[in-house]
Order: sequence, then structure tokens, then C-alpha cells
Amino acid sequence: MRRLFFSLVLCFASPAFAEGEPAGEFDYYVMALSWSPNWCAIEGDAKRSEQCDRGSNHGWIMHGLWPQFERGWPSYCNSRAWNPTHAETRAMRDIMATGGLAWHQWKKHGRCTGLSSQDYFKLTREAYALITRPPVFRKLDETVKLPARVVEDAFMEANPTLKPDQITITCKSNHIQEARICLTKELQFRTCGEDVIRDCTARRAIFDPIR
Repeated sequence: MRRLFFSLVLCFASPAFAEGEPAGEFDYYVMALSWSPNWCAIEGDAKRSEQCDRGSNHGWIMHGLWPQFERGWPSYCNSRAWNPTHAETRAMRDIMATGGLAWHQWKKHGRCTGLSSQDYFKLTREAYALITRPPVFRKLDETVKLPARVVEDAFMEANPTLKPDQITITCKSNHIQEARICLTKELQFRTCGEDVIRDCTARRAIFDPIR
């Protein structure tokens, strides 16, 4: 009995994982744009992802459109929405590189929007079209090392209404990983929450050229 009591105390004292919340309950969106060559170097090549095939020509791909709380985020929400068909996820390859990524983003994040899969993917396209991806990075013909701040500045130069507290650059394994841009539910730029606006501080982050 004593062991059961302590087990219950631990159960209720532990913080709940941010999974399984009701769909549609969130505060804003984070749009994550991933630099494909760097993702391939970090993990995609090892997975033999079709995204990393030579000649794929992928630059900034749409990693995902993520519902966000002011602190934290929901995931794998309870939703009655139908899952997308295989054809629908494959149709997202032009901006998401693979149908597999589109399916994963729907399953983990899209369900939490309260939208149908069709409307979620439509909104994802609208968000992607909202941002001008800096063309300078597509002109690289060799790997460079640069401060993460240079990437953020390039995005703000290409998008004059975007402010520093509305975008963050992340790094992984000493590579530039993603540009994350915060948006209202109406897809207007907005200030990121404290747990999002944590910029990479690397001064010599690796940036690989398009394959």
C-alpha cells in the first residue's frame, strides 16, 4: 500500500507531456524552414532520404507549420479530422521535399490546428509563400562557415517587415539548422515566445551549398 501511495504521488507530481491535447487550442504558429543540404549532412544522408539525392536542388524547405503556446507547444493532438491520403502528402513534396515529412508534420503538428488535413496543407503553402527566402544562399558553390546572425540578417533584408524578435536561427552539430519565424493565426509576423527566440550564437557555423 505504501509503495502504491508513493507511485501515485510521483505520477501526479510529474509534469504532463505536451501530447494528446484537444485540437485547436494554441496561441500562434512557428514556421520552421530547414536548409536541406545541412539536414542531409547531419542526418539525411545516413537515412538515405530521397531529399538528399544529387540534383534534388532543395534549399530552404518547409519543415513544418507548428501550433505553439506562449510557452511550450501541443503535439499529437486528439482530432476527428481524417488523415491525408498518400497522394495529398506526396503533393507537398515541392515545398517539403518528401511526402514522408508532410505526413509526419500532419500527425505531430497539423492535427493540433483543428483544421482538416487539406486546410492544414493549404495554410502551410500560404505561410511558405509569405516568406522570401534569401537568394544569396542558393549562389554558394562551396561550404562556408559564417555567424548564425548573418543568416538572420539575410532573412530580414529579404523581408523588410520582419523584425529580430520574430525570427530565430537554430544550429545543430555546428551546422545552421533552421530559420523559425513566428506568425499569428492569421499569418502575420509576431513576436516569438521566450522558449522560441533562442538564437544560435555560433560564429563559425557550417553552411553547405545546394546539391
